[in-house]
Amino acid sequence: MALRLSSTAVVRLARIIGLLLIVLMTALHAGKLPVLEPLYKRLQLLAYDQSIRSLPSPSMSGPIPVVIVDIDERSLLLEGRWPWSRKRVADLIASLGEAGAAVVVLDILLSEPERNPVDELSLSLSATSPLRSELAQLRESFDPDRQLAELLLQHSVVLGYVFQHTGGFTVGQLPSSLHFTAKPDVEQLAMPEMSGYTAPLPILVDAASGAGFFSLQPDRDGIIRRAPMLARYQGELYPSLSLEAARQYLFLDEMGIHTEPISGLENVSWLGLDSSLRIPTDGLGNMLVPYRDVPGFFPYISAVDVLSGEADPHLLDGAIVLVGTTAPGLFDLRSTPLQSVFPGVEIHANVIAAILGDAFLVEPSWAHGANFLYLLIAGLLLAWFLPRLGAFWQIPFSLLIVGLIISLNAWLWVNNGLVLDSAGPVLLVVLLLFFNLGWGFLFETMTRHRLKDMFGQYVPPALVEEMSEQPGEFGFAGEERELSVLFSDIRGFTTLSESLDAGGLKQLLNRYFTPMTRIIFEHRGTIDKYVGDMVMAFWGAPLDDPKHAVHAIQTALEMLEETEKLKHEFTQMGLPPISVGIGINSGLMNVGDMGSEYRRAYTVLGDAVNLASRLEGTTKYYGVGLVVGERTHELAIDHFVWRELDLVRVKGKEHPVRVFQPVCPAGSEDEALLQELADLDRALVAFRSRQWSEASELFTGLQQRHPEERLYGLYLERLQVLEHEPPAADWDGSWVRTEK
Repeated sequence: MALRLSSTAVVRLARIIGLLLIVLMTALHAGKLPVLEPLYKRLQLLAYDQSIRSLPSPSMSGPIPVVIVDIDERSLLLEGRWPWSRKRVADLIASLGEAGAAVVVLDILLSEPERNPVDELSLSLSATSPLRSELAQLRESFDPDRQLAELLLQHSVVLGYVFQHTGGFTVGQLPSSLHFTAKPDVEQLAMPEMSGYTAPLPILVDAASGAGFFSLQPDRDGIIRRAPMLARYQGELYPSLSLEAARQYLFLDEMGIHTEPISGLENVSWLGLDSSLRIPTDGLGNMLVPYRDVPGFFPYISAVDVLSGEADPHLLDGAIVLVGTTAPGLFDLRSTPLQSVFPGVEIHANVIAAILGDAFLVEPSWAHGANFLYLLIAGLLLAWFLPRLGAFWQIPFSLLIVGLIISLNAWLWVNNGLVLDSAGPVLLVVLLLFFNLGWGFLFETMTRHRLKDMFGQYVPPALVEEMSEQPGEFGFAGEERELSVLFSDIRGFTTLSESLDAGGLKQLLNRYFTPMTRIIFEHRGTIDKYVGDMVMAFWGAPLDDPKHAVHAIQTALEMLEETEKLKHEFTQMGLPPISVGIGINSGLMNVGDMGSEYRRAYTVLGDAVNLASRLEGTTKYYGVGLVVGERTHELAIDHFVWRELDLVRVKGKEHPVRVFQPVCPAGSEDEALLQELADLDRALVAFRSRQWSEASELFTGLQQRHPEERLYGLYLERLQVLEHEPPAADWDGSWVRTEK
């Protein structure tokens, strides 16, 4: 049944399947296919990472002085292993303060107290030593944590700490929670509840300007793409290290927060630092990190250079200084879209720069609907047009759609910081493209098989191959077209068959039909049928052939030559000699796959076909091997030398038909033949104009010079009849043929 599909039905079916693929992708986009959702999410993340690497981040409103002081391998080598003493940390902060740092942000955790040297000395004394009481009075003044706290009071320093999602244990002291202009209902927020924390010592927290958590939660693939701005713990909201650094830099005491109810929970949509600066977040309070893939965007200064006074003070003056580490042994290296090993401190630097520079990447609340619209528009365009395009155009058209999607998303990213999904629409384009390419290949294969099944025994293999390469150039449905049809019949076949047994007759016919079929195939003919000793073939279908008449005549002439060769072979084989008659006619015919539900055939029908059959029957009457109709003569007139045979009224035809014999290909004739044909033309003119004497003289001369031509004797017989029975006054020169 599939092999009977028309090209229109194939296109329609391809469009229906394309629509089903669109439905499948929209269901996947809506999260309705949980089995495929992890793979789909992974593709979306990969597309996002590629955008981070290849597209510039949103431009900032101005220069943002963010500097990273790096506790690198060189610092550890010169200053000793981590953790450093509180005194060395204090020296570092003091040096930064002297250099003019606006805010010092510690991306390190100071949760463990440092041992007091007085306690170390007391342990070396006996329990009864009088020095113990004197040392106890000095303990507070030598306490390194207190000394660091006193230094923190003199500078704007933000401490770091960690929240735990699980565990439930607490270490140190949390800072004060955030103050909002309008505090939300924290219990109704969609943000997860933290179970515990590891925070700095209380004495340090009380002395510092602020503190923020530097916990970063990677996505399922271990890559950090978002940074949390808020954390919820026991009914309060706490800022991240980056948010607190920006807040301290801007001298803000309280912030704004906006939430939207979704599915019964309040989702955070943005945080307001002031009336003009809003931090866009997802519903859980996370911000997309707009990584800056520009080497040197954030200046790095080795901590040891700060301590030694060798750092450039111009870099530090008025800057937000992040103190962190890139040393592998301190385990603050993360995986990001830019690099698999990326300093955690630089993630915070990117977030701070985005906040202060108002340069955010935003996945707006309407992004889901926009992505759905992308899928729908791209899918419908491709589902409609691809089935109509050949494979050569399907790929560039699909690439054009992909290019438009990526270009639009890139423009929105660069100019507006908007993040829309490219993976889903591109995946749909790829699916539709590969489906249509595969569908086209399948249909082409089906067409090839159908062609071989239907035409393999009737059309030459080269023509079948050409048809399979040009499926749009032919059709199976019936159509009216100008063609040339040939009938060839063995003369005296009934008598011949009576003289042979079944085996001999089969041998003769097989030996005859094989070269005849080869000749027809060599001239791009289509075998219509074999009926006994008759061969029927036509030209101009299934593939169009502008020279169908020429090819049909060339075929007939070669068939006649081959028949002459076969006569001698048959005689040597003990078979009777044969001769054939061939009739060719051209005209409008109905051609197509015709028949019943039990048996069908690709054939031609029409009045022009019937005439060709009758012309074949006249060959014996005229004593020639080939007779062609008037339209065939018109189409091939310049290719052959012609002998006009007659103007005849055949049975079933109202108007007379002019019939011809192609004598030989043009250019191969000699002077004698040309003179003979010229005399014949004069004789026919005289015959049809009732000049009986002149016509008789001319035909008599032709018969005497060419006694082998039966035609001239026929006209002399007609002249004898006409002299005794003159025709009517309106006679047009035709002769009535009552035989078929």
